[in-house]
Amino acid sequence: MSEKAELHYNDKIYELPIIKGSEKEIAIDITKLRGQSGLITLDRGFKNTGSCESSITFLNGEEGILRYRGYSIEDLAEKSNFLEVAFLLIYNELPTQEELNKFTKDISEHSLVHEDVKSILDGFPSKSHPMGVLSSLVSSLTAFYPKSLDPNRSAEQINGTIIRALAKLPTLAAWSFKNRKRHPIVYPLNRLDYTENFLHMMFSVPTTEVSVNPVIAKALDKLLILHADHEQNCSTSTVRIVGSSHASLYASVSAGIAALWGPLHGGANQAVIEMLEDIKEDGGNIEKYVAKAKDKNDSFRLMGFGHRVYKSFDPRATIIKKAADDVLKELKINDPVLDIAKRLENVALEDDYFKQRNLYPNVDFYSGIIYRALGIPTDMFTVMFALGRLPGWIAQWKEMRENHEPIGRPRQVYTGAISREYISIENR
Repeated sequence: MSEKAELHYNDKIYELPIIKGSEKEIAIDITKLRGQSGLITLDRGFKNTGSCESSITFLNGEEGILRYRGYSIEDLAEKSNFLEVAFLLIYNELPTQEELNKFTKDISEHSLVHEDVKSILDGFPSKSHPMGVLSSLVSSLTAFYPKSLDPNRSAEQINGTIIRALAKLPTLAAWSFKNRKRHPIVYPLNRLDYTENFLHMMFSVPTTEVSVNPVIAKALDKLLILHADHEQNCSTSTVRIVGSSHASLYASVSAGIAALWGPLHGGANQAVIEMLEDIKEDGGNIEKYVAKAKDKNDSFRLMGFGHRVYKSFDPRATIIKKAADDVLKELKINDPVLDIAKRLENVALEDDYFKQRNLYPNVDFYSGIIYRALGIPTDMFTVMFALGRLPGWIAQWKEMRENHEPIGRPRQVYTGAISREYISIENR
């Protein structure tokens, strides 16, 4: 007999099934609770609510575990490249060499975007935030591929949409950067791999094609892998709930980008660099700011330390720390902001106050350092996050559609005025 939980209310007992995941996670299934009892649950921010069953990503924050389709993030970052991981997330298994070759070729051949997209880009002021530009451009792809709106397309047609999304986002991301600088756009080159092509479109100009440093390309590839998926976070849940209405993949990803834009989500690495710049402008006295961070009566927070989900350490940070060290060594950068970052890192790793509270540098801390070292402006940091998170969004959207999940429709507890009569305006 299957396990059940009991809810006692108004002298009645309601039996609620227990659901067990493959990693022994346990959930109470309340699907029929409202129909049987009239009750709903209240869970602000959905912190204790599972919105779906998923086979994509396993996250254990207490033990610092992150796995994609059963593979540890450590192994994937060390042994795979970003497109391999993207294939794994979207299609359930790591690709064979033949599958990877075709996947890579298909993406390369679709990296060019319609010329009319440039007209849309030209309409944005140069001061437009790149995330707003990116979200708009991705949404506009629906206009160029109207068949993507059909929820009843064949699997082959859906896969075509997936390939186009993966292929075109780096182009659109790089163009959002060029708009910010008011530089001419740079077209993709099919001979370059995914990460190299993106760096080429970012930093080349029509007069000069940059030579991509392999150390930098490798570090960025690792960073994209580490950001590829992270279970049911704010942006991923947004992609799923928008997609549940049978909205197109492009519209769903555009909504995910908008959710990621917020400083409490994807903007964390930008906040790290802004904090470091503030410390520099204040004389670079890190002892002062460490003391402020320890003071319970001070509102100051050290950005990039600790994590809402990981209660011990962020496994992604351990991996990307080495990549950050490699980039700084390779580029031989003399940047006082990055010097402050390294000093803060040493404090967090050695100070008992931080160690006892598991306030270790997280992936946002190290990714901010890498982006800064590469010359990527802070308002582009979240765009870089979106580029990495795209395969996860696609995989989640695809899984949700294939599982025929119902449209998302959360309930509420109403706390407004009770029924009252309308009063005409002259009598108010």
